[in-house]
Amino acid sequence: MRLGSLEPRIVTEDFCRRLSRLPNLCPQFHLSMQSGCDTVLQRMRRKYDTARYYESVCLLRTWFPGCAVTTDMIVAFPGETEDEFAQSLAFIRKCGFAEMHIFPYSRRPGTPADKMPGQHGNAVKEARSRAAIAVAEEMSRAYREALVGSVQSVLFESVEDGLFTGHTPNYVKVYVPGEGLHNQVRRVRITGLYKDGLTGSLEP
Repeated sequence: MRLGSLEPRIVTEDFCRRLSRLPNLCPQFHLSMQSGCDTVLQRMRRKYDTARYYESVCLLRTWFPGCAVTTDMIVAFPGETEDEFAQSLAFIRKCGFAEMHIFPYSRRPGTPADKMPGQHGNAVKEARSRAAIAVAEEMSRAYREALVGSVQSVLFESVEDGLFTGHTPNYVKVYVPGEGLHNQVRRVRITGLYKDGLTGSLEP
């Protein structure tokens, strides 16, 4: 079982305790963030701040060691200053996400944000997206590198470039040579990084 997007305030000690009793829970948690800056979160009308968000990250890692915490982030929200954006980058580094989805803010008529001052142009949106993606890729690589040498269960789903591909319970993609692995769960010894995931060899 894999959970979808989680609102940070739902993650409590009791919530984690209950989850830990589920035998088939996949240890990958997508924890909605949007911004790593408190003043931007306030303008977004989010009901949490970075301190509460980080508390949720720490709780998940305490109860599920090695879990993948993933998130999403909107850059260039109306009025976001360079300092606020820098705060967001520092915060995501602190959280050390396994994977991130980065989106530039997109205006939607009829929403409160559409009428806010400080709307950014495409140049700012693209520059901040690139900067955030660079940090996200750095963190993703670090998370995957930590798995090298471990043995992971992998559900194989498809073939790419002649290699079978599947995902670990914490949703890291794995590529291995083999035959007839479709829809099988096999143990794989991780030997290195490959493309957007990992590579390894099948355990006997």
